[in-house]
Amino acid sequence: MSRAVKAVSIPFHRASLGEEEVEAVAEVIRSGWLTMGTKTREFEKQFATYVGARHAVAVCSGTAALHLTLEAIGLQPGDEVLIPTTTFTSTGEVVKYLGGRPVLVDTDPVTLNIDACAVKRKLTPRTRALIPVHIAGQPCDLDELHAFAREHRLHVIEDAAHALPSEYRGKRVGCLSELTAFSFYATKTLTTGEGGMITTDNENYAARARMMRLHGIAGDAWKRYGKNGSWYYEVMEAGYKYNPTDLQAALGLIQLAKCDAMNEARRRIAERYTAAFRDMRALEPPTVKSDRKTSWHLYILRLHLEQLRFDRNIFIDELKEHGISTSVHFIPLHLHPYYQRAYGYRNGDFPNAETQFQRCLSLPIYPGMTETNVDQVIDTVSEIANRAKR
Repeated sequence: MSRAVKAVSIPFHRASLGEEEVEAVAEVIRSGWLTMGTKTREFEKQFATYVGARHAVAVCSGTAALHLTLEAIGLQPGDEVLIPTTTFTSTGEVVKYLGGRPVLVDTDPVTLNIDACAVKRKLTPRTRALIPVHIAGQPCDLDELHAFAREHRLHVIEDAAHALPSEYRGKRVGCLSELTAFSFYATKTLTTGEGGMITTDNENYAARARMMRLHGIAGDAWKRYGKNGSWYYEVMEAGYKYNPTDLQAALGLIQLAKCDAMNEARRRIAERYTAAFRDMRALEPPTVKSDRKTSWHLYILRLHLEQLRFDRNIFIDELKEHGISTSVHFIPLHLHPYYQRAYGYRNGDFPNAETQFQRCLSLPIYPGMTETNVDQVIDTVSEIANRAKR
């Protein structure tokens, strides 16, 4: 390694939690009210303001958020939903929950997002909705996707699991489409351990999601054990158990207050990585389009394999031997056994996605990384790339 630094083990991710979060959770425990309550309502209110949406509905996971958005638009058995093949399986499985069919679309080779041109070739009379996924936090080509959706009367639901706080042409993700689903999983830019949020400007969608997240019970049934609550409730629909807890909301409120600062820390790390890697022939740093801002949830480095003597998997193993943990985002859905068995997808169906998958890896990027940690990642990646040059 070029710098005189002592190598340490660097995890792929470490949540940015401190004493403020500990005290916030302790406050909820001392209050005696643990499940969904006033903290959750406050988190929803502040989150909606932060992203610029009229409504925010908190749920227990990002997957639950996606499921309830599809339920809110009335997705029916046999309906088709266009999704990228480069995504986590939750984007596709929620379509199946309601009897729909996830229709996979190839990847833009620059951004790794859904290819807005390829989307048009997947349209059928059964297409009902489109779920663009903002990979690594960089927003998709939303103007093109919205225009396509308006022309064909499709719903647009953004999978923004990676995209807090991301911006598209001056507006924050969360206020740009009919419905947006966020994730607060342990590795996300804002974490509540597990959790998610739906944002929308549509009052009917918000009301539907609030009812369906708690067993389909009408009104503020969560208050029935409170001082001013009533034992009486009415079940309006066969809903789900998707409500969050005030413990999660307490974490979320503190994390939301830190969101801009945490994003700035990620941005600085990303800039250092890109400055170090941009002139190395074997490495390709991520490209962020000039009209958008990314959350830098992930830093996806791509390898020019023709310049190297070994493949991505060995590169990852080499990093691991030097104490650097990485990940891969994502194994395209059409390569998984379930999607091949259920929908007939095969290797080779989506060449862009497969090519990018074979040469990408995600480096550690989280606010708690020290300058020395970043130096170690840069030096180790550079040393391996140089040693492996053809």
